[in-house]
Amino acid sequence: MKFTLSWLKDHLDTSAGVDEIAEALTDLGLEVEEVSNPAARLADFTIGKVLHAEKHPDADKLRVCKVLTDEGETQIICGAPNAREGITVVVAKPGTYVPGIDTTIGVGKIRGIESFGMMCSEREMELSEEHDGIIELPSGEVGERFTDWLAAHDPAKVDPVIEIAITPNRGDALGVRGIARDLAARGLGTLKPLREPQVAGSFDSPIGVTIDADTLDDAPLFCGRVIRGVRNGPSPQWLQDRLRAIGLRPISFLVDVTNFFTFDLNRPLHVFDADKVKGHLRVHRAEGGETLLALDERTYTFEPGMVIISDDEGPESIAGIMGGEETGCTPETTTVFVESAYWDPIQIAHTGRRLKINSDARYRFERGADPAFTPVGLDLAVEMILREAGGEASEVIVAGAVPDTDRAYRLDTDRVQSLVGMAIPPEEQRATLEALGFRLDGDMVHPPSWRSDVKGQADLVEEVARVASLTRLEGTPLPREVGVPAPVLTPGQVRQALGRRTAAALGYDECVTYSFIDAEAAGLFGADLMAMRLENPISSEMSHMRPALLPGLLRAAARNQARGQADLALFELGAAFTGAEPGEQVTLLTGLLVGRTGPRDVHGERRAVDLFDAKADAEAVLAAMGAPDRVQVRAGAEAWWHPGRSGTISLGPKKVLGVFGEVHPRVLSAMGVKGPAVGFTLWPDEIPLPRKAAATRPALQVSDLQAVERDFAFVVDEGVTAAQVLAAAQGADKALISDVRVFDQFVGGSLGEGRKSLAITVRLQPTEATLKEAEIEAVAAKVVEKVAQATGGTLRG
Repeated sequence: MKFTLSWLKDHLDTSAGVDEIAEALTDLGLEVEEVSNPAARLADFTIGKVLHAEKHPDADKLRVCKVLTDEGETQIICGAPNAREGITVVVAKPGTYVPGIDTTIGVGKIRGIESFGMMCSEREMELSEEHDGIIELPSGEVGERFTDWLAAHDPAKVDPVIEIAITPNRGDALGVRGIARDLAARGLGTLKPLREPQVAGSFDSPIGVTIDADTLDDAPLFCGRVIRGVRNGPSPQWLQDRLRAIGLRPISFLVDVTNFFTFDLNRPLHVFDADKVKGHLRVHRAEGGETLLALDERTYTFEPGMVIISDDEGPESIAGIMGGEETGCTPETTTVFVESAYWDPIQIAHTGRRLKINSDARYRFERGADPAFTPVGLDLAVEMILREAGGEASEVIVAGAVPDTDRAYRLDTDRVQSLVGMAIPPEEQRATLEALGFRLDGDMVHPPSWRSDVKGQADLVEEVARVASLTRLEGTPLPREVGVPAPVLTPGQVRQALGRRTAAALGYDECVTYSFIDAEAAGLFGADLMAMRLENPISSEMSHMRPALLPGLLRAAARNQARGQADLALFELGAAFTGAEPGEQVTLLTGLLVGRTGPRDVHGERRAVDLFDAKADAEAVLAAMGAPDRVQVRAGAEAWWHPGRSGTISLGPKKVLGVFGEVHPRVLSAMGVKGPAVGFTLWPDEIPLPRKAAATRPALQVSDLQAVERDFAFVVDEGVTAAQVLAAAQGADKALISDVRVFDQFVGGSLGEGRKSLAITVRLQPTEATLKEAEIEAVAAKVVEKVAQATGGTLRG
């Protein structure tokens, strides 16, 4: 459904702009799909004046023009036949995009003479199809924006066009007035009263209409009037502009009137050339086999039961869908019969689908037009025809009767709260329904005839809620019933759930293994075999309490490998035991990667897992569980980890949060697992709780000041770790230093035995003002001093 802003304002008294209207429409459920604003597309065009024009020396059809613009006098080559001295023109300066030719104007040479712009025609600016010459304006100041001139002299050409999507239940919004009604109910203006037509008939209609008794269910009402002495020519310019704006081609006034009322008031009409109608019209069901050449120049064959309109010689129209070519209006038409009828939506949909016809009339009738508006729409159309095309009208011919659509539902103002969760005062609910055209009789609400989709109390709630705006809806917890306990999850349980979810998101499959393992596995993982032994084990393979989760995961990996599954990612969260006494139990989260991982290379191979995969996953799970950003990573771990390829993640020498690395080959061999295998174990209960609990993430701290990076290379003893150097450098200025990282290591050589060089990058991020050189040098000196104190390192010469 398309309409222009000025068209909307014919029905809505509002000062709202197009952006505000578009936002409100989408919020009301009439989703805006596109807003086309010609003024924005033509914003760069300005008005100029041709001071001088002479023939191009090397081209008979080109003229060299001196044009006065807002930037002074410029030279433009033009091929238009009307380019001459003294006219006021529209200028596209270099850099301006011309939509009609899809080109951005530049400075160029035409037959050896430079041209600095372009003088435009209407087609080049997509204002019309006129291309016989450049635009000649009757007025306008040099340098004035062309869109400003159009807004004052021809506003239809810069009228914004709004396109909305219509859901099947909102047939009333297929007319501009229905859209205006919704906006008025929202508070974006006042709905203007619809003028009541006053058209007196001066003669009896020579064409009568009857509806067959077996057709009344599908064609309950048919109204018509004859107008004689009309002049069918081009439509008034305002009507042509309206139709072109929404993508319709003006044909002739009598045809354009029907299109206008279809989109303006959602009232499809049809106009017969009365001189071509043979006898009277009859609305009836087809017997099957009848044919009709329709206005789309296609011949249709009717099936039994389809509703058609016939005269004394045969079918003349497909009821509610499309008229026939034989009785269509032409420029020679002087007498017309104007039809306004109401058709059953289901019948229209059925016929339209079987005949494969898509028309604006069918689209509206099958969604439900307003039956009560049928005679009023007829008189409004007849009034416009008489005003613009002359003639005199007959009395109204009516066959059938207006269907009774009156129904009522009780308004329960508490239902908005219970169904939607919005607290809207009863007075506001009543005012909303009245603004939408509903009639209130005490607590009973009568929907208007144009809202066939309202069929119960829930629909009343929907109308109130959408006009009030569902953006006002706030999430509130349901009231707690008596006997329902409050949340009982502890911070530790919440943390474990986050860890479990994060591991699964990283691609690990969760395992639940027994808390009992065999004696060999318990010994491999440092258990006290006597203290951890069960008095009455289930089997010899479950004789001891598990000291870690890794044995169970390794056994699971071995079983999967025996069945052909070589690449595995497993994790478990559960209890492990350090002894047999109360309190000698700890909760662990352990992950295990076996085989290969990552995307395949050009040879179809994937790389083997390594300890850095385990380290990255361990850090990701720790971060999800709330571990601090700055942790220490130290080499070394328990004996079941590879001694040179493992490490711990801690907050200090005694506060260990996790361990990661390769599983020792000896352990893999004993457990029957084919490597490589890497993993991690985390202690969720060791993560410190935040001082202040918050339901949201902290605010993002971003500085728009330029960061500065400085590189340092320190010579240290070979036993000094990179972590020591990084920690010392980070502590030089915690406010300014945002990141420290290692980018190079050199061992031996000219440095001597037992010495190495570590190169680091220190990033300084100011937050208040750009750093000066002296401030940068001061921080650099602190970095050197701190590293020297912590490690004995010196700057490499």
